[in-house]
Formats: sequence, structure tokens, C-alpha cells
Amino acid sequence: MTATAPSPRVEAFLEMMAVERDASPHTLSAYARDLADAEDSLGAAGLIGADEVAIEAWFARLSTRGLSAATAARRRSAVRQFYRFALGEGWRTDDPSRRLDAPKQGRSLPKTLSRDDIDRLLTAAANSDRVGAIRMLALVEMAYASGLRVSELLALRVEAARRDPQWLIVRGKGGKERLAPLNGAAREAVKAWLLARDAALPPKAPDSPWLFPSNGASGHLTPRRFAQQLDQAAIDAGIDPARVSPHVLRHAFATHLLEGGADLRVVQTLLGHADIATTQIYTHVATDRLAQVVTRHHPLARDD
Repeated sequence: MTATAPSPRVEAFLEMMAVERDASPHTLSAYARDLADAEDSLGAAGLIGADEVAIEAWFARLSTRGLSAATAARRRSAVRQFYRFALGEGWRTDDPSRRLDAPKQGRSLPKTLSRDDIDRLLTAAANSDRVGAIRMLALVEMAYASGLRVSELLALRVEAARRDPQWLIVRGKGGKERLAPLNGAAREAVKAWLLARDAALPPKAPDSPWLFPSNGASGHLTPRRFAQQLDQAAIDAGIDPARVSPHVLRHAFATHLLEGGADLRVVQTLLGHADIATTQIYTHVATDRLAQVVTRHHPLARDD
């Protein structure tokens, strides 16, 4: 089914999400697709004219179309938020989505990498072409040392890195600021990248504001290009590239902190998670360490 162009009311809702909720372009694009799908499925009545029966029937059809529980949950969220906005605007006096139950879905465990995998990846990253190697090493070191989301990492401004900070101030989801740590290895990698970056700048050319500039529309390295280069580094390291992505480096950061005994609340703060339940998914990796603690300290577990 081909989605129609957003209706004026859907466009107004998306504008509100962008301005008032600081929704990312990715989120806005997903919501636009989800609401367009609902509009198409509901026919002439559309979202504004649909009643509860029509909305519930649309939602029930999602599973028969083979959509995952996660996708169905996102579409439910988009429609429910639209109707809350419609109530506020006076376009409707009721919410026909109020009885939609969230689809049951299991939370998959995050992919991660071992410390040995990280070491091999860093070695491989440093062995590619000269300037590209220095940049890639800085990217991987920073992602692993700080747990930054790829969008946060690639949107870093160069002036923040020139001060050789131990902590970076980053603006995450919802416009919330947090501190992200940089260890010694990451700081050294950034220093090397700044030297290479500045040396590659043509004489008298204006400097880019981005730490990782590019010639694309955004002005900085894109997540897709970073992922492509990371795939090659994984292949060079003898690691299945399907196991590696910019986001997996964030998972490794959290996983290795918890394995080392870090407090869950600290990891939550460093990752910028609003809900600690999101952070708790990483605790599965600490099973072996916790078992060792019990064996070592519980009196009934000791060998006499």
C-alpha cells in the first residue's frame, strides 16, 4: 500500500513534535510513516473521523501483515500521541485509541563485544590508510570510552575537543545534557586526529565546526559512512561485521562497566537513559561475575 502525503493535521502534529518535544529527524520520519499508514488503512474517515472500532481493527490488522511487535508498538505510540494532540487542539472530543493494548514483545539482549574483540578492532582501525586510520581510531576509542550514541559522537564540535577534556558535555535525547567520560587512550587518539585533521585543511580554507567533518549535506561524517568503515575494520580484525556497529560499541561500554562492578545508576547516567529499566538489560552480562562473587563470599558456597 502506498502511503499518502501527510494531512495538514498530521503535519501540525509533526511540527509540534519537532518544536516542543525536540524530536529527532529519524523519529519524525518514523511517525510520519506510521500515521500515513494509519490514514491509508482507515480510508475516507482518516484518523480524525475514525471511531474506536475502526482504530482497534486497524491495530489488529498490523499483526496479520507480519509487522514485528516493536513496529506495532511504535505505530500505537504514534497514533495515541496524535490523538492526545488532537484533543488538545479541539479537533476531537474523545480518544478512540484509548483501549489499544501495547503488543507483547520480548526485549532482545544487546549485542556486545569482548575486551579482546575491542583490542583487535582498535588494532585493525589503526592499520588502515593513514588519515582514515587516525580518524577511525579516534572514533572507536571515543565511542568505547564514552558510550555516546552515534548521533551524539558524530555531531561533536571541534572546539570542545581542542581543550583536551576528560569529560564531554553532550546533548542527548529530549535535549537533555549529560557528561560523557574520555579516558587517556581516547584523549590521545583525539589529539592525534586533531593534528591530522588540521594538517589536511587547505591553506586559508575556513575550518569546519565539526570534529569529524565531511563534504556531505550535514557537514560531518554520517552514521552510515562510519558503519561502513567500522565493518571494514571488523573484517580486518577477523570479527564478523554483523556483530559490530557503532551502537554495539555503546553496548560494550555499558557491558564492560557492569562487568567491572560499576553501579547500575552510574551506568544509567552515563548512557543518558531516562528509565533504569533500559539500563538493566545490560545486567545479563554480569552473570558470570555475580556467580563468582557468590562462590567467593557465600559461606555455603565454600569448599571446606
